[in-house]
Amino acid sequence: MKKLLSVVTAIAVALALLTGAVAVPTLVRPIYYAHITPLGLPEKSGMTQEEIIDAYDEVINYCTGVTDEFSAGILPFSAEGADHFKDCRLLLLLDYWLFAASMAVVAAVIVYARKHKLHRFLNRGPAFWGATGLSATLLIIGTAAATNFEKAFTLFHTLFFPGKDNWVLYSNVDPVIRIMPEEFFRNCAIVILGVIVVVTIVIALVDMKNKA
Repeated sequence: MKKLLSVVTAIAVALALLTGAVAVPTLVRPIYYAHITPLGLPEKSGMTQEEIIDAYDEVINYCTGVTDEFSAGILPFSAEGADHFKDCRLLLLLDYWLFAASMAVVAAVIVYARKHKLHRFLNRGPAFWGATGLSATLLIIGTAAATNFEKAFTLFHTLFFPGKDNWVLYSNVDPVIRIMPEEFFRNCAIVILGVIVVVTIVIALVDMKNKA
């Protein structure tokens, strides 16, 4: 029973860490704002910084469930473009729900572990294995993706939007892609991986302290 609970805990920790890290660039909007000038978005889009921020905020408000109608500031959009962001919204809301559910499991285990010790595999706790297993896997994937991010970007959309091609946006009908270029999403991936690695290091240090 203790071994099974430890396995469940490791999975819950990995899921909470992954979904929580994915939520960071979608909820911490200054991450996007910091890209506006370095990526030359005003020049590429013909918009002012304020207009870009308004457009991004409206898109992210929809994708995160703050609003129910898609809009992108002063930018026009096609029906296909709106449908793609609807798909993005569903994935993000699923991510938030999975984060909440996995954190609830982790919290319940923490309460349980105050009176009952969890099984330690190779003298390491389940949180350690969940976090380090996730980090190792994503570091391998990230290293491979770094060699050809464009291909990895396409593969990501093929996997998470199966059977659809509405994620291929054209700037003449969906100019929102001018203010949300591929470079921004690449940097979001780096942020996500960075958050996971940092939290993994913290978990490993805590595990070592508990071992001592």
